[in-house]
Amino acid sequence: MDGNIINDIEDLEEDTQKEKYLTFVLDNESYGIGIDNVIEIIGIQPITSVPELPEYIRGIINLRGKIIPVMDVRLRFKKKFIEYNDRTCIIVVYINELSIGLIVDSVSEVLVIPDKDVVVPPSLDKVSSKYISGIGKVDNEVKLILDCNKLIADDEKEMFNNA
Repeated sequence: MDGNIINDIEDLEEDTQKEKYLTFVLDNESYGIGIDNVIEIIGIQPITSVPELPEYIRGIINLRGKIIPVMDVRLRFKKKFIEYNDRTCIIVVYINELSIGLIVDSVSEVLVIPDKDVVVPPSLDKVSSKYISGIGKVDNEVKLILDCNKLIADDEKEMFNNA
């Protein structure tokens, strides 16, 4: 706290988001993303395909007048596509100055995972762990913490900004 009320409030808001993760499931694996990246969670809705995008970019949606690209995180991780159902959600996040929808199998909950319970992922395979910033230990489970900034490559960011 520096005595400036506006800065103090901003510091408190940052502190309330620190160590909080929205957890979700992909292919029976638990993942988490920092709650500070999350704008909202919506149900699956009609997606308009856009030609010549990577397969994991399913297309775009119109969210209250704003066009949002949507990425199937399952496909981004090179997992098998499954048909969307009533549990499938779109997590709208703000990454690299871009709003994007992340399609996941289901959303679980918001968890507080203290920094002391997040460890660096082992370097087993650079490809499989390039999107993972840490591994959160929660009770007897682990949550793979995603690095949202690495989900979107710089060339894709340019592609979306020019759309």
